Amino acid sequence: MPADPIVPEPMGTITNAVTIDAPPERVWPWLAQMGAGRAGWYAYDRVDNGGAPSAQRLMPEYQDVAPGDILPAVPGAKDAFVITVVDPPSDLILTGPDAGTARGPRASWEFLLQPLERGRTRLIARVRISPHWLDPQPDGGRSASPHGPIFIERVYGLMAKMPRSLLLPFARAGHRIMQARQLRGIKRRAES
Repeated sequence: MPADPIVPEPMGTITNAVTIDAPPERVWPWLAQMGAGRAGWYAYDRVDNGGAPSAQRLMPEYQDVAPGDILPAVPGAKDAFVITVVDPPSDLILTGPDAGTARGPRASWEFLLQPLERGRTRLIARVRISPHWLDPQPDGGRSASPHGPIFIERVYGLMAKMPRSLLLPFARAGHRIMQARQLRGIKRRAES
């Protein structure tokens, strides 16, 4: 996929997809408005949106996205996913926080929209995780929330202490669950 070179030697890659009974032009706006404190992530809002429900409608104020824009992973975050490529209505590529200038992004997360016959779309989401994913952050890994770590930040903190032999299967399972829910949420919204 186009974002694969961003993390050229990943320690893990996860690809999920869904077929949507709507053309890419109707799916794209749901992708453009993603992010905590924006329209949400359409997955498990208690986990990734601070408990606020993900939007059930298109939000015009979040439709104009550009490379360099931030899609917060959790409420209150000032960084997280940086938009790297915007190619409406075909491709949205996000990168995770930088692991240091020489190391590049900690992750790439691509949402590729492929048109299908009869006005349908295949939405393919791929995450590639850098071997530097859990390296210490320059800011010491402080919480985005002024009230201390939120649920998902606590999960990441625990994951950082796990042996890699347990970490990778645990992370893959967790991501697959969240990503599958997200893709179903996008599908449901784009088809309505």
